Amino acid sequence: LELDTFNDQWAFVAVAMVQTKGLRPKGFSAFLGNDFFLIGYRIFVRYTTNAGKRLRGLYILGSQTDKRKMEFMGNVFTHYNYTTIDISHKQTGNRIEISSVESKLHVAVETGDENVALPVGSPFADWAAARRFAGPLPFTFTYNAPKREVLIIEGVRQNWRPAPVKVLDYQVGFLESLQLKETRLANAFLVSRIPYRWKSGRTDKWQG
Repeated sequence: LELDTFNDQWAFVAVAMVQTKGLRPKGFSAFLGNDFFLIGYRIFVRYTTNAGKRLRGLYILGSQTDKRKMEFMGNVFTHYNYTTIDISHKQTGNRIEISSVESKLHVAVETGDENVALPVGSPFADWAAARRFAGPLPFTFTYNAPKREVLIIEGVRQNWRPAPVKVLDYQVGFLESLQLKETRLANAFLVSRIPYRWKSGRTDKWQG
């Protein structure tokens, strides 16, 4: 695993806040699906398999949800390390706010402005360059230390059209706990109504 960098200088941590609808294991009937709010923390990485194939995707740092059922089921079916926290999600006009007292999280964005500027200090010169780090990235990776193997999961999605949004305010306690140095906000996007599924995971023996 290696960092997926921009201009050989910047690496990226993604914070994804997702409202799911009808989430369920493959093969289950739609009426068994559940709606959950999920927050994921991922690093942009590249991985070269034993067969020499280079893959681009995300390495999982942690995942949060608003319901214990999702924490339980998510940790049964995935290695995403779910925990349950309080999550408040509301939208007023073009303003979207997501917050959690427990996780010291508060993000407020404004949508609908096609000419919104990039965040001050962003390493990107324009939104076209920024979209390279807005997905969709096909693969997610986790590392199993006892077995010394990498689990590779491929996601399949449609209609991925990231729309730039203006960040009005943000605090992300999870990232603050990492104590990263020289961090700055690079971009923020909104994607909506995305049909999404995951293929069965496969493992690759770690050679590091």
